[in-house]
Amino acid sequence: MNRSRFVWMATVFEGGLIVIAYVIGWVTEIDPLALLDWKGESLALGLLGTLPLLMFFGVTYRLSIPQLQDIRRLLVDTLGPLLASCRWYELLYIAFLAGVSEEILFRGVLQPWIESLWGWWPGLLLSNILFGLAHSITPLYSVLAALTGIYLGWIMGVGGERNLLVPIIVHSVYDLAAFTIVVAAYRAQRNG
Repeated sequence: MNRSRFVWMATVFEGGLIVIAYVIGWVTEIDPLALLDWKGESLALGLLGTLPLLMFFGVTYRLSIPQLQDIRRLLVDTLGPLLASCRWYELLYIAFLAGVSEEILFRGVLQPWIESLWGWWPGLLLSNILFGLAHSITPLYSVLAALTGIYLGWIMGVGGERNLLVPIIVHSVYDLAAFTIVVAAYRAQRNG
């Protein structure tokens, strides 16, 4: 697959998640962007909130646990060539699009919907089990994605007022950093 096709497919897939979010929102009468507020402090919290995820990624990326090495190898072998072919602004675009679309669906619609039915804890847990299943590359990757989703769902409410901008920023910056690391590993593997 060439670069432009990859960017196009990422756009269609991630854009499709926004459509799904709006359909579910329409059925459940939940505005997917109801929790979005463009506040400077939320942007700052999003940037700071990325640090724990990046530290966790750095630790798990370096561990010699076979299942983690399998995930790393799978990501480098499958996504590495595609991401490495992208220009920097395309990586930024894909990371931002993934952060926006996935957060609108999982934290903007599914979490509030499940919360309205069963409360905060079930909303947080069930929406992020779904988030983990949506990232089911391997069983361990699904668990790590679900835990990441729980963190994203929790940090949305840090500071007292829930704001979808916080997990959007965390998710986007994290994805961009992860993409950059995968590209670097792919290039090192190719040149090494």
